[in-house]
Amino acid sequence: METAIHKLCRGALGAAIALAVFIAVGAVYVWEAHGAAIAAADSVSAPAVWPIAARAQQSARIPRIGLLMGYAESDPTAQPFVAAFVQGLQQLGWTDGRNIRIVYRWAVADVNQIQKFAKELVEIQPDVILANSTPVTAALHQKTGSIPIVFATVSDPVGAGFVTSLAQPGGNITGYNNIEASLGGKWLELLKEMAPGVRRAAIMFNPDTAPGEGSYFLNSFEVAARSLGVEPITAAVRSDADIERAITALGRESGGGLVVSADVFMFVHRASIISLATRNRVPAIFPNPVATTDGGLLAYGADNPDVFRYAATYVDRVLRGAKPRDLPVQVPTKFRLIINLKTAETLGLTVPLTLQARADDVVE
Repeated sequence: METAIHKLCRGALGAAIALAVFIAVGAVYVWEAHGAAIAAADSVSAPAVWPIAARAQQSARIPRIGLLMGYAESDPTAQPFVAAFVQGLQQLGWTDGRNIRIVYRWAVADVNQIQKFAKELVEIQPDVILANSTPVTAALHQKTGSIPIVFATVSDPVGAGFVTSLAQPGGNITGYNNIEASLGGKWLELLKEMAPGVRRAAIMFNPDTAPGEGSYFLNSFEVAARSLGVEPITAAVRSDADIERAITALGRESGGGLVVSADVFMFVHRASIISLATRNRVPAIFPNPVATTDGGLLAYGADNPDVFRYAATYVDRVLRGAKPRDLPVQVPTKFRLIINLKTAETLGLTVPLTLQARADDVVE
């Protein structure tokens, strides 16, 4: 007859066997899932060890940087901007594909594309986003208040509502400004010096891609116009057709001049602006130095590759734990003056020697 003690032993033995089988099955599952050969002697400890390894792997996740450009990827003059940013990161110890991953998007100054790509980047939750231009930063600002954003080549971050002040941004956005409001007047002064016959001048911008940007430069532009005896004209454009109408109107009579604002739409459409200005014999000045290599008469502005290179330092600081609210917005301290002598000759202009002497570069 089986005693109570025998029953108890048999029950304990069965439970021990069941527990051993359960542990062994768990060990086999872990081995199959992760391709690790787990020795039978280690089968009991393996399930406890695996979460530690998983946590270590998770902590070593490669940081992601979202990069939303307002230009076309095929634009050869925009590529140096990105190259300067990537080079700046490399100098700070970050290499794409090794210890960071950069996710690129190119929006070609199109408002719909900008909105679409801004949404895509926010949804992948990168560690930080580099935003190029005012409309790109505006789109990202609408879609996230938590992901750190570093902007490059934004004209008026305070007026656009991106930051509370340049010294104390106060939110999830900071970056590098590439322009200042007083340049509206400076551009007109340089244009008048280059082309003394200018009697009326238009400042051109796109109100959709640069909301408030026209007014940002307009005050200094109008003040300079009054002091120079020039009639100020506001030319808001949204398409190539608008650009053509505005420049054709300036060229109908002698004395017309054009100031192109620091708007990403203007940069993307610079080829048609340059062509139309030359064809209609309208002297024009641009904010981006690269415009003169494309045939623009005159340019005065910050060196954008430098702006992108500097922006990499803020991305680096964010990746290392800094908060955008604690990083003051940086403003350019150096502007370049470039003159295209060939275009001046085509327009029948004699470049003053004093202006040539001040130029940082001259395109023959």
